[in-house]
Amino acid sequence: MKPNKLIAETSPYLLQHAHNPVKWFPWGDEAFKKAQNEDKLILVSVGYSACHWCHVMEHESFEDESVADIMNQHFVCIKVDREERPDVDQVYMEAVQMISGQGGWPLNCFALPNGQPVWGGTYFSKEQWIQVLTTLSNLYQNERDKIIDQAKHLTEGIRQQDFPELSILPQSTDEAEIISNLKTRFDNINGGLGAAPKFPMPISLELILQLGYIKNNKELLDFAFLTLDKMASGGIYDQVGGGFARYSVDEHWFAPHFEKMLYDNAQLISLYSNAYKISSNPDYKRIINETFEFIQRELTSVDGAFYSALDADSEGKEGKFYTWSFNELKEIIGDDKYFFSYFSINENGNWEDGVNILHAVTPRNIYSENQSLVPREFESNIQQMLRMLLIERNKRIRPSLDDKILTSWNALTIISFCDAYQALSDQKFLTAAQKAFNYLRSKVVQKDGTIHRSSKNGVSKIEGFLDDYAFYIQALIKLYEVTFNEEYILDALNTTQFVMDHFYDEAIGIFYYTSSKSEKLIARKTDIQDNVIPSSVSTMTMNLIQLSQITHLPDYETIADMLITKMHDQIEKNPSYYAQWALLSSLRQARNEVVICGTNAEMFRKELQTELRPGTIYAGSSNSKTQLNILKDRYQSDKTLIYQCKNKSCDLPIEDPEDLVI
Repeated sequence: MKPNKLIAETSPYLLQHAHNPVKWFPWGDEAFKKAQNEDKLILVSVGYSACHWCHVMEHESFEDESVADIMNQHFVCIKVDREERPDVDQVYMEAVQMISGQGGWPLNCFALPNGQPVWGGTYFSKEQWIQVLTTLSNLYQNERDKIIDQAKHLTEGIRQQDFPELSILPQSTDEAEIISNLKTRFDNINGGLGAAPKFPMPISLELILQLGYIKNNKELLDFAFLTLDKMASGGIYDQVGGGFARYSVDEHWFAPHFEKMLYDNAQLISLYSNAYKISSNPDYKRIINETFEFIQRELTSVDGAFYSALDADSEGKEGKFYTWSFNELKEIIGDDKYFFSYFSINENGNWEDGVNILHAVTPRNIYSENQSLVPREFESNIQQMLRMLLIERNKRIRPSLDDKILTSWNALTIISFCDAYQALSDQKFLTAAQKAFNYLRSKVVQKDGTIHRSSKNGVSKIEGFLDDYAFYIQALIKLYEVTFNEEYILDALNTTQFVMDHFYDEAIGIFYYTSSKSEKLIARKTDIQDNVIPSSVSTMTMNLIQLSQITHLPDYETIADMLITKMHDQIEKNPSYYAQWALLSSLRQARNEVVICGTNAEMFRKELQTELRPGTIYAGSSNSKTQLNILKDRYQSDKTLIYQCKNKSCDLPIEDPEDLVI
């Protein structure tokens, strides 16, 4: 069969549809001109490569020639990878949510030839899809006024700004109310927020962990550690190969939806690193290392950049790559009763079709104590058997890999590796972070300061969105903190100025998600809600705060404080959905700088950064050369001094890291 227009794309998701009988177009002018010339409705169909139900709908409908004939005759069909074009996804997802009250992927939204949305939904069975196509085609031909009115109504709704207005509000949030509202979603038995399906929500857990630590709140800390323990022991964590699946279909973290996303694993490395700084829990150290090894082994290019995702399915079946029959396990590792007991292995299977998902009820150290085993020996035996299973599993047919390299997700991973480097002082994390950053700097950052969204095979494309810039800047700040290389901060300042010039609207005080240089969609949106990934606006706000601390630029702090003030109501009422905002607000009166100057700056930095210090930014130098205001006149050749400053007031310098108290 002759391929459609998607054959020239680089996105694995789009290429999956390149041989469909549907005459798909990529997003672009060609499709819209065709719709206008032929007077047809547009179908905007959005998904991503690791989306299970996207594959199901493709197989049932988009690969069916009779269905494709209807689509080709009456519609101009556009396929969109939501990870490449989150701006397009954002607009049409909002339309579908306005229509049905919910959204998700696959996202299928019909629009006028000018792009204004008319109607849409998510997954449809073949029979439902044919009915939808027929109904909309008839309406467009026979009752067009209704279609146009609907499009006008939806477009007006989408164009409404969702950023709060600035009003006279308290300078600080009520932390007691934040904690109270967070606790309404706690699952105190299984950990995590809410019921099934259960997502890790790393930024919400980060808020709970850090608030618990700041306030010495045992209830919050215990809940954070409970959640981390349950996830690490559950089926959502790949006990054999490391790394986390996207979510659990049940409330116990037992049965995952098996796709693995880079952004989840990056953030969870950061979360477990910060938890390790507080607890020194060896299980957390193991999870950090195993998840890092998973990313290096399965999601890292030869250039050191990181791929996007692994599919849930292999050989047409969800989870087949990751599950085991009782006899398979027995044949590979023998009859070890403690292994089978610990991982809840059942002779008839503990999941569907008689297979087993490796999961545990308790952390390893607690299990070994209950069984009167020597923890070190038990751990060693378990690890040896898991290595045997990994070797055997590597012989299986692997899930599909989405090998596009997304700038924002790569930056998140660089940040996480810096966090792991701080917690564990292992050079491998910093080496991997710097190699990935060098890829981004050479391949996706353009000479005029523009950052591209996606790259593959060394070719970058699509102008970046606010999250690409915001996480890139955050990665630069993190790299500076763990190296004291001022080039990173100078790069961060230049990139921030680009963001201020092209994403920030000074008149109304908001950051848009798209650049002023970008393609104009039917609406220009912002991005304020912290979800499975922190919002780009809250991340940019954090960047402004940290850069103002390092460079003493007051305008950045003023803008950041204004944005936090605008978010006051959302922070207090819905902290789990505005978690990074809530953390920024809680740290508003505790912005600390630790400055280390002298020949032992690197050694002192490593020692100090093994502890969690929320709201603290590190700066330093091992010599007198500096371009940063925060370091001026602080170097002495005969000693290494540590300066602690809080809210623009500094204590006398100290010479011993153990004397630093924050």
